[in-house]
Amino acid sequence: MTPSGCIQVYTGNGKGKTTAALGLALRAAGRGLRTYMAQFMKKGEYGELLAVARYLDGLVTIEQFGLPEFHHRENGVAPEETHAAEQGLAAAGAAMQGGGYRIVILDEVNTLLHFGIVPLAPVLRLLDGKPAAVELVLTGRYAPQAVLDRADLVTEMKETRHYYQKGVQARTGIEK
Repeated sequence: MTPSGCIQVYTGNGKGKTTAALGLALRAAGRGLRTYMAQFMKKGEYGELLAVARYLDGLVTIEQFGLPEFHHRENGVAPEETHAAEQGLAAAGAAMQGGGYRIVILDEVNTLLHFGIVPLAPVLRLLDGKPAAVELVLTGRYAPQAVLDRADLVTEMKETRHYYQKGVQARTGIEK
């Protein structure tokens, strides 16, 4: 029997959405299952990239599809941002359909949609075209209702308190 894959969404303003998705990838790697993660709106050296290269090479693949600097909605969307996001969606779709990965993670895709960097329709096509055996995970704040409606699992991370409010910046090994 082919294992059944679900659609998982990790959203909300609290910390831990990407971390939850990476925890799933780690658990899968422990069972010899391969994971593909497309990171949207991120470009740079994050701890997860270093850990995957050091310990999980061949089991977890992470590709970044972002620019070194993000332009907020009020500044408009740079064509380079849209192009990078479209490349990421195409790569994730290929990974999902290719049969080599049991888990496909679209990291920060909900935020990407919120800022209008790509339209909702291509993401919904990815969800609707998910092979039965693939676990598809979407992270990021502001998950749109159409994504939530298609999900089998939705977890909302709620921020109660955050040390950013005290001026603590992203720390190496903790947030980056």
